[in-house]
Amino acid sequence: MSNIYTPDLKRAERIGLEEAIFCEGKSSTDLQKILSDYLRDKVSCLLTRLSAPKFESLPEMIREKIDFDPFSRTGFFGDLQPIKKEKLVAIVTAGTSDIGVAKEAARTLRHAGEGSDEYDDLGVAGLWRILEKEKDLQQYPVVIVVAGMDGALFGVVGGLVASPVIAVPTSVGYGAANHGQTALAVALANCAPGLMVTNIDNGYGAACAALRMLRTIRGS
Repeated sequence: MSNIYTPDLKRAERIGLEEAIFCEGKSSTDLQKILSDYLRDKVSCLLTRLSAPKFESLPEMIREKIDFDPFSRTGFFGDLQPIKKEKLVAIVTAGTSDIGVAKEAARTLRHAGEGSDEYDDLGVAGLWRILEKEKDLQQYPVVIVVAGMDGALFGVVGGLVASPVIAVPTSVGYGAANHGQTALAVALANCAPGLMVTNIDNGYGAACAALRMLRTIRGS
């Protein structure tokens, strides 16, 4: 069999972020080969975009090593890092339809040993909901905001907190939401200065950006 994958095992030493396995687009056979090698070498990793059918297609000896969450489509393969006591990241969603992407961010943080607090369903259709949490959110060094449809929550949070705000547009919404393109454009064109913007539905990318910030905040 040809070498289908070359692991980047020193990525954490180089950039502070461990390698993750993007499962979407990989065949079950390829994924099984990668994880079998990791199992042999006692390597742990984060799995992203892992669908339930693909997870179920893996051999039992592989599945039993995976902490699988179908909602976020993530898996923890192998041992986890101990979690740090102090939670420095808040993850805010506009609506419950955005929670799957938010969970991907939360699980990515957890895999790296960072906890997070989640504030769900704070969309601007009921502006009082986010205003009630204003003082709470101001206590976090990093805030991730996950929103689809019109993406209005990005600017609201960006105007309420001094911390770095990472905007994650989601593909949630009817026609003109255009599968997240509208929320992405709003995030990029936002008048709240200094927003950091990820790609559509990219909770993993938001968490990685937060982890880079946390390395500076924690001084390690």
